[in-house]
Amino acid sequence: MSVKDRLKRLTGEGQPAVSGTARQELISELRRRVDAIMARRAAYPQRTVTPASGRPTTARALDEVITGEEVNTGCGACFFTRSMFRAESYHGNIQVARLAGADMKAAAMLAGRPEIARMDLADAVFLDTETTGLAGGTGTFAFLVGLGWFEGRDFVVCQLFARDFHEEPSMLSLLQDMTAGKRFLVTFNGRAFDVSLLSARYILNRLEDPLAGMPHLDLLFPSRKLAGHRLENCRLVTLENEILGFTRTGDVPGWEIPSRYFDWLRSRDGTLLEDVFLHNRLDIVSMAALVSHFTDIVTRGNELPHCHPGDLLAAARLHLQHGDNRIARAFLEALMGSPDPLVVRDAGRTLSLFFKRQGRWEDAVRIWQDMMVRDPGDLFAAEEMAKWLEHRAYDHLRAIEIVETALSGSGTLSLADRSSLAHRLARLKRKAASAGRRPPE
Repeated sequence: MSVKDRLKRLTGEGQPAVSGTARQELISELRRRVDAIMARRAAYPQRTVTPASGRPTTARALDEVITGEEVNTGCGACFFTRSMFRAESYHGNIQVARLAGADMKAAAMLAGRPEIARMDLADAVFLDTETTGLAGGTGTFAFLVGLGWFEGRDFVVCQLFARDFHEEPSMLSLLQDMTAGKRFLVTFNGRAFDVSLLSARYILNRLEDPLAGMPHLDLLFPSRKLAGHRLENCRLVTLENEILGFTRTGDVPGWEIPSRYFDWLRSRDGTLLEDVFLHNRLDIVSMAALVSHFTDIVTRGNELPHCHPGDLLAAARLHLQHGDNRIARAFLEALMGSPDPLVVRDAGRTLSLFFKRQGRWEDAVRIWQDMMVRDPGDLFAAEEMAKWLEHRAYDHLRAIEIVETALSGSGTLSLADRSSLAHRLARLKRKAASAGRRPPE
């Protein structure tokens, strides 16, 4: 059974129609039951509870802990809070005012969506959810939805909270209203989790999904592409520490958040959620900071004094993939002066192949020669020089010398590399012999 069929079965779509009178009686009965449950819950006194953390606490109302208000929609009520990060404030080592200046062409490149280049960063909505489980699926409930956007150079975070399961339709309805004027979406791992989860919840509640079809920049993928080569992992908290210079203090771990919400449902203790709201809010601001950081690398990484050379190399390769040869060449040439020999080697390889594709053989050969001087055992440079000498310069004897020198280091070569060089050497010797030139002994 397909996911769509399962959702239809859960929602009752496609089932035989119920008469108006019977349907009204069923709805009335359900309302009576819900009202009875809510009446009993309202009568419960606040009391000392022991949440899953094992820490006894005195329950406090939500609005005593988190500044917010109840919002009524056509689908009911939910809780809403709004925070402002002023332009002059900092998130880690990045000032909020800088975040609003992200280059949209670079953002479009990172997202793989060219239409974003024609938009403004004020058109973006940053989204993150907190849920009752991390596995996803129709049984997972997003109880807190965080949204962020720019208002001028200030950054605003709004959070929509379903205080109980029955407030989900209201929260989703409010999310529709708040994203109505936005044109593209920014998340962190939202493509695989947040967006698909919300899509399922909209289907279950028979509401229109405002995020469907919206151009999407999922920052997990540029994080892996630009910085994954040097980080232990690409979790958001790791990127905050290593890239943004921001360290969370006393942050609630993600795995604990579902149990915090279930404890809240039992106790109505707002203190259980204070850290959850903060965690969600910081996630959203960090996403805005990462957009600024990554677009800076893509547009002017060679001008940034503290840009990691490996990140700049990754950005150069990204430009090559998108056909922006001018910026890619500028980045790669800047990297040829890097103090890191491995970066110089990889930049040289990439730049030489760029020149080779452009037919700029003199530039490519110069790089291969420099690479062989720095490292006589550089197999890549030796093979490329041998190819050029064989097929372009027709200097078979010099090509034979280079291949034999490379083979002399056979102890460090793989079996496949040694076999390939031996095959090339035999072919070169045949060509030299047919041209009447005796190969060196």
